[in-house]
Amino acid sequence: MRSYDVVVAGGGHNGLVAAAYLARAGRRVLVLERFGHVGGLAISARAFPGVDVRLSRYSYLVSLLPAEIVRDLGLDLELRRRRYASYTPKGDTGLFVDNEDAARTAASFATVTGGAADHKAWQDFYGMTARVARALAPTLLEPLRTPAEVERLVGAEAWRDLFLRPIGETVAERFGDDTVRGVVLTDALIGTFADPAADLSANRCFLYHVIGDGTGEWNVPVGGMGAVSGALEMAARNAGAEIRTGAEIVGISPSGEVAFVDADGEHAVNGGHVLVNLPPAVLDRLLGRPAAIPEGAQLKVNMVLSRLPRLKDASVDPRAAFSGTFHINEGHDQLAAAYAQAARGEIPELPPAEVYCHSLTDPSILGPDLRGRAETMTLFGLHMPARLFRKNPDQARQDALRATFASINAVLAEPIEDCILQAPDGTPCVEVKSPVDLETDAGLPGGHIFHTDLSWPYAEEGGGWGVETEHERILMCGAGARRGGGVSGIGGHNAAMALLMKRR
Repeated sequence: MRSYDVVVAGGGHNGLVAAAYLARAGRRVLVLERFGHVGGLAISARAFPGVDVRLSRYSYLVSLLPAEIVRDLGLDLELRRRRYASYTPKGDTGLFVDNEDAARTAASFATVTGGAADHKAWQDFYGMTARVARALAPTLLEPLRTPAEVERLVGAEAWRDLFLRPIGETVAERFGDDTVRGVVLTDALIGTFADPAADLSANRCFLYHVIGDGTGEWNVPVGGMGAVSGALEMAARNAGAEIRTGAEIVGISPSGEVAFVDADGEHAVNGGHVLVNLPPAVLDRLLGRPAAIPEGAQLKVNMVLSRLPRLKDASVDPRAAFSGTFHINEGHDQLAAAYAQAARGEIPELPPAEVYCHSLTDPSILGPDLRGRAETMTLFGLHMPARLFRKNPDQARQDALRATFASINAVLAEPIEDCILQAPDGTPCVEVKSPVDLETDAGLPGGHIFHTDLSWPYAEEGGGWGVETEHERILMCGAGARRGGGVSGIGGHNAAMALLMKRR
């Protein structure tokens, strides 16, 4: 049986980060990945036959990836800032947040809300989250702090409003306008099925969406998400890590033995440590113990458009509106109604969602013949829990898409269907992924994009890296680690540091 210092179970972006750090430190590292490619859900793909577009098929924007990891590993990676933060249609106008034009943003708030109070509240609230981001982001790459230490870092006001009481209460107290409240709350509901008025899991989701790399900005990876994983793969291989694709792990033992199957049969290797870049429920199964299945709660729709749709507000350029986050029926009351319907087991009548067009910021993902003739559109739908798709996945997917398109059309000046590009075979360029699809296609239990419910970025006792398991030789290194979730590399970095610092 071949032996390695470290066997990394799963070649997603976190596994590649861990492999690169460890191999650079001289460790003998093997990465095992069941797919024929690395990157996990951080990949680009040509989803439509005959259409030369590299879509970020699953994850699509980058916020949490620390610049420190990019520098440490020498990644050849460009992340572009989006000038326009968001546009939210409301009737025949809309709320426009322009990162580079404060006066335009203030005027838009006045038009939508009828005054200046909510704009002032917006500035105050996001001033507070910016301070929290600057304080907390560096700690994500360090041993865990205690709650008291984090409270001292962020201050009493932020500790109360973002950590102790439901984010829905904070938002309702600070903002008066339904649209503004909803825009704020969407960051608390990405991939998280929760009532923000009562459930602190929404707070945890919100935190991870606003503290990314100390700025909270969601940037566009040039070349698509596949460029991120490609840069990490190169860093790992250049450092000397061995990567095997097409190798499905079928067993992990507390002693460090890893069994896997590839085209040549079943094999076993031994690791001084095993770093698990798999969902916790999958690790449970591989260890032969009962697994608790989490529940994902999103609908992902990938599209290629022949042109951008017209807006009801003719004064807004669609290229500006769709290059940031375009909010669809995500007012506070609309979010609450959709949550209630989904909790009853119904596909929401007017599904809240948001879209953005990657190609407006980075046209390199379009083939030469499509540049200037097509745009990509990525939709992320909220309050679409896996339970809605269990009984009849195909029918539920169709029903969810139909309702989602109706929701989009309610805020546009023309049907989105009229703008969708057709592939050479005549089929529309639309791809839909429900949580059950992610479970089936990508091996994510419950289709949970964070592998499990997000955790607080601290621990009651402090210390440790948030990657430890009850088995000394097995560490979590993926999104399921404490402070994991999203395309961050934090889980991979921290698992590597747990090993490297231990030996100093």
